[in-house]
Amino acid sequence: MASTENQFSGIDHHAVIISDIERSRHFYADVLGLEQDLSRPELSFDGLWFKVGQQAIHCMLLKNPDPVEGRPEHGGRDRHLCLIGSDLNALKERLEQYYIDYTPSRSGRRAIFFHDPDGNAIEVQERPA
Repeated sequence: MASTENQFSGIDHHAVIISDIERSRHFYADVLGLEQDLSRPELSFDGLWFKVGQQAIHCMLLKNPDPVEGRPEHGGRDRHLCLIGSDLNALKERLEQYYIDYTPSRSGRRAIFFHDPDGNAIEVQERPA
C-alpha cells in the first residue's frame, strides 16, 4: 500500500551534462527558443538553466561519466527528456535550418527525437494549444 505522506506534485527540472557553455546556450536559447533563467542558484560548477513552463532544464558543465559515442541514433531508444510543443512542423524547419538531424517517433505519435550538441536525447511531442 502506497504512503500518501510523500506524494509528488511535479518535476522541477531535468539535468543534462554539457561540455561547452556557449554552445549549449546557443542550442537551447537560439535553436530551441527557450528562455534562460538567471535567477537559479549558484553552484560549485558552471552551468545554465532554461525555463520550460513551470519546469526547467539544468545544463551542468561537468565531466561526463557516460560514453557519448555509441549511443542510439534514435533518441527514443535512449534516456531522454520530453518537451511538449505546439507546432512540430515549425520546429522541424528550425532544426533543419541549423542542420540538426531528427527522427520521427516510432510509436506513431506526433513527435520527433534529436540530440543536443553533447548527445543528450530530446523528444518533442506535439500537443496543439
